[in-house]
Amino acid sequence: MKIRVLIADDNSFIREGMKIILNTFGEFEVLATVNDGQEAVDYCRTHEVDVALLDVRMPNMNGVEATRILTEETGTKPLILTTFDDDEYILDAIRYGAKGYLLKNNDPERIRDAIKSVHSGNNVLQDVVLDKLKSVMDGLPAAQGRRTETGANQEHGGAQQSGMQEAGGKGASATAGSASGRGTAGASAASAAQAKGDTSSDCPFDRSVFTERELEVMSLIAQGLSNKEISKELFISEGTTANYITSILNKTALSHRTQIAIYYLTGKVR
Repeated sequence: MKIRVLIADDNSFIREGMKIILNTFGEFEVLATVNDGQEAVDYCRTHEVDVALLDVRMPNMNGVEATRILTEETGTKPLILTTFDDDEYILDAIRYGAKGYLLKNNDPERIRDAIKSVHSGNNVLQDVVLDKLKSVMDGLPAAQGRRTETGANQEHGGAQQSGMQEAGGKGASATAGSASGRGTAGASAASAAQAKGDTSSDCPFDRSVFTERELEVMSLIAQGLSNKEISKELFISEGTTANYITSILNKTALSHRTQIAIYYLTGKVR
């Protein structure tokens, strides 16, 4: 059965272009394209939509508010597809239940993998979005964070973070996720150091609560790897990986992989 998709964007060029792109893959059925969040909510209330691609800045109702309503009232999984100029909405979008936060400048294949991953129950945060999120949560000026990201040009691929994991990880998918998960050498090196038990005062959370293997799993989640990829990396079964994730969630009172990644990077649970 094809994945039923709704596209909401006030830019007709973008939404119709996205419809054409998704229809070329064969895995999707684009049920409708709408102009704003209110239209997206109204449609999903009366139709069975698997994944809603939502822009953030739209008239009548933005994508963040639409995410909240869709999460509360429907079975539709919201996936934010937006630009860096919308970074101030990241926290609210995740808080309200967005299953992914992905940039529009990704390759079509990465967007495809993100949708498939979200549909499979994963969460997707692109690596550069995670970096942006970390900057926001650390209290850095938004403008400074934006200059940093722009200067570094992040095409890094992966829409990931849990979502693009299975179909991707850190934000993108077994495909997008992987590419992105291993995004920057600096970030990977830092994660690797922490996974090996680094007790540096820079660590944003109390590592003593977790086993060494749990810390390794958290590090790999933060890099955007899916359960399958984590299992291969650590030479354990996917069932064992899932058990470690459950243990981490129980110890932190978090509810999903995206929050684990945020917690690992920032030490914050909200």
